[in-house]
Amino acid sequence: MASVKQWIFACRLRTLFLAAASVILGSSLAWQQGAFSTHTFMLAFLLAVTLQILANLANDLGDYLMGTDTTGRREGPIRALQGGCITVGAMKKAIAAGVMLCIALGLTLIFTAPGIAMGSTTLIFLLLGGASILAALLYTMGRHAYGYRGWGDLFAFFFFGPVPVIGTYFLHSGSFDARPLLPAIGLGLISSLVLNVNNMRDIDNDRASGKITIAVKLGLKNAKRYHALMTLSSFLCFTAFNLFYMAASPLSYLYLLIFIKLFQIMIAINQREGRTLDPYLKQTSLVGFLLSLAFALSINL
Repeated sequence: MASVKQWIFACRLRTLFLAAASVILGSSLAWQQGAFSTHTFMLAFLLAVTLQILANLANDLGDYLMGTDTTGRREGPIRALQGGCITVGAMKKAIAAGVMLCIALGLTLIFTAPGIAMGSTTLIFLLLGGASILAALLYTMGRHAYGYRGWGDLFAFFFFGPVPVIGTYFLHSGSFDARPLLPAIGLGLISSLVLNVNNMRDIDNDRASGKITIAVKLGLKNAKRYHALMTLSSFLCFTAFNLFYMAASPLSYLYLLIFIKLFQIMIAINQREGRTLDPYLKQTSLVGFLLSLAFALSINL
């Protein structure tokens, strides 16, 4: 039987920063509009983190069953199934439990959030919740795993940017408006940056095992250019938000200094490949989290 420490390792805590960041970003925008709910924030935070853990466990199982983790050429840390510390049966049970927990948290959130009125919006959030669970499961699991067909970056962008940021904002405020759109896109791009670093690190192993990521399609050199384009686009999204909504508040621009670290990572990545890219996974994810905290403080000063 796997130990608690081994299960914590399987959850990949270093990836949880961005899940939390999306809820912080959406909630801070609602706070600015005077529509913050502590209850909604806590439930949304727990749901986002649980969904990310579910995605991590499903990814571990999917890549193991596909043979991607057992080639002996993977550059990242040894995963739980790959290392033999957790069995396939135990992992399947954990994933099933994770799905049930996500459903319970999601339903509680939908039916108690102040921004939800019974009717069409309830149905929309039920569908988005179901889609989020499926996205977590089907990245590498199943015959039609989208992570093996080059769709991972788009799903990471969508389900770590627009869906949770705009969704959280609405759950607090009951309003669908343009205010959260640019920050949501900016954070979604940072989420895709994290996945792109992962895929550049494992590009040779993925190519050999038939996992066709964007990095595999572009090649390492162009994947680094793609990374630079997303970094710059994210910066422009957040800057544009301030110009549109916070132009009269100079202090609200302070959080943009966090992008210095993202640009430093971008430059460092251009000089590295393979296993030496691994530290920038955690760094990029952590920067996204710190950016959301700094954004929350800056726009609410």
